[in-house]
Amino acid sequence: MLIVIPSSSFLYLSFSLSTQTQSKPTSTFSISSDFTTNNLLLKLHPLLLLPSTLKTKTLSSFKPISSSSSSSSSSSSVSRALISILRAIPDWADRVKERGVQQNRTLYNHDQWVQHRSSLRHVRHFFSSLSSRVVLSLVPPVIAFTAFAAAIAGYNTLVLVHWLPPEFFPVLRASSLSYQLTAPALALLLVFRTEASYARFVEGKKAWTRVIATVHDFARLAMAGVEETQTAANVPIKRALLNYIMAFPVVLKCHVLYDSDVRRDLQHLLELDDLEVVVNSKHPPRCIIEFISQSLGLLKLEDSRRNVLESKISCFHEGIGTCEQLMGIPIPLSYTHLTSRFLVLWHLTLPIILWDDCHWIVVPATFISAASLFCIEEVGVLIEEPFPMLALDDLCKKAHEDIQESIAIGNLVKAQLVAKRNSHPKKHSPNGWPNS
Repeated sequence: MLIVIPSSSFLYLSFSLSTQTQSKPTSTFSISSDFTTNNLLLKLHPLLLLPSTLKTKTLSSFKPISSSSSSSSSSSSVSRALISILRAIPDWADRVKERGVQQNRTLYNHDQWVQHRSSLRHVRHFFSSLSSRVVLSLVPPVIAFTAFAAAIAGYNTLVLVHWLPPEFFPVLRASSLSYQLTAPALALLLVFRTEASYARFVEGKKAWTRVIATVHDFARLAMAGVEETQTAANVPIKRALLNYIMAFPVVLKCHVLYDSDVRRDLQHLLELDDLEVVVNSKHPPRCIIEFISQSLGLLKLEDSRRNVLESKISCFHEGIGTCEQLMGIPIPLSYTHLTSRFLVLWHLTLPIILWDDCHWIVVPATFISAASLFCIEEVGVLIEEPFPMLALDDLCKKAHEDIQESIAIGNLVKAQLVAKRNSHPKKHSPNGWPNS
């Protein structure tokens, strides 16, 4: 071994192994003076001279594949598939429910009332159960609790026939006294929950009744009040005012119903420029009220008549406030959550409570109990939002038709009265009464 260290260069040390055929391996060191640091590093490890970004990518490509990462990815895919399978039925039930909620309701006529109180209504309602959105929405919880009851019954049966050792696996049974004590509490919860939802439904119906009545009264006052002081400038403003009044319930309906098309519903009521302003506004009902206010300001009216007409606008504001309150403030969530949790715990323990008395009958008993009690709770949840339950489309359409008919009848009646006045004899009797 010979080591040479020149004064003008770095040390280059190379260890080479030479193997000769049928000879013992020998190790030699060769020394050279024309070397650089990069050559030395390249010979020691080629990755040391790569750029930092390429080095990171290259080193990352040499990461070993661990069995734990592969097993975790496979387990996560299996869990995702299992969750998607378990959510298939609830998602389907929710879609059916939402389609039912978005269906348009109709106002009842005489024939529908006769059918509604028919003696065969129970048979008709029973055979239409599979098409009821309330019944279909109960499929996930009823199936879940019925399957759980079947699992409890199967487990107890295996223990009783000694397929499972009783000393390690006890029979799941309990006294029914706890259910006898808590049954009235559950009944009161369901009754109060449904009653509170029905009260919201009645409040929403009353609010819309006031809105429709105000629309009719407002249109009548506009036709009568503006007619007496009619001038050439009042004619187009009066027509626009009547259109704005008829458009208000339509805009309010689109405001409280999900997935409503304001442009489609108002295209036959408003002019194009007015329609664009309403559609682009953040609050279309208040935008229509602003149109009504500005129209009243442009009309040439007496102050007393103007005050009467403007007083109707406050009824519109009141209707908006009531509808938005019912939309934005549900029944206290703690009450809803308590009712739901009570129902779940009740049906989870029901097979254990009824096992001694019913044995395998706990399965149909749990099915009937879950279908009945969850149905009552579901009805309360559905009518808690009252506006999809109301026939708002028919109400708006009927208001529009009634006002149009009032305008036509008003013009006809006025023409007849004017004709009678013109044809009446002008000569009067001495006592002041007209001659017959």
